Amino acid sequence: MVRGKTQMKRIENETSRQVTFSKRRNGLLKKAFELSVLCDAEVALIIFSTRGRLYEFSSSRCSSIHRTVERYQRKIKDLDLTDKGIPENTQEGDVSMAKKIEHLEASRRKLLGDDLDTCGIDELQQLENQLERSLGRIRARKNQLFRERIEKLKEEEKCLLEVNKRLREQCSSSDQDVELVTEKGGEEVETELFIGRPVRRMPLKLKPSTHSAHMYIS
Repeated sequence: MVRGKTQMKRIENETSRQVTFSKRRNGLLKKAFELSVLCDAEVALIIFSTRGRLYEFSSSRCSSIHRTVERYQRKIKDLDLTDKGIPENTQEGDVSMAKKIEHLEASRRKLLGDDLDTCGIDELQQLENQLERSLGRIRARKNQLFRERIEKLKEEEKCLLEVNKRLREQCSSSDQDVELVTEKGGEEVETELFIGRPVRRMPLKLKPSTHSAHMYIS
């Protein structure tokens, strides 16, 4: 027989409620014992019935459940002191920061065009105005970058023109020097140049009556 799922609500029938209490109580006590044995855990269980009857279980063999209860109370006291040591402003700040992050994330999704089904006309109008303002700032920044780039290119052009001017002046000066050298090199110089066998010059003796010195003829 298939066992149906038990609904989690108060059992109206008193007899059925008492039977269920007895079964669940015994099962809970058994689970507490198994947990203490298998996991070597210190377990304390306290159960009060609707009639005020006490049922308890303690895994401590040398002492009663009071030892576990006292340990629990000390632990709670230490936790309270630890929580009090943390400033409340810090805890509130963490909660506030988490809400802000969630709000920013929702706004980001809406600006990207997502999750717009829950937005009304006023909110959509605000989103549109915000996008227009953002677009205006983006365009202004882009134009500023363009202007800065143009000014930089103009400065580079000016420098290049100055360099070109100096190079032209240097080239013009070099051309003038070359022309002067050419003019000087073009002047004709007359030199005596004889090509052929050397001619032997013979002395010619003349009569004393005619000349008193030797003459050479070639």
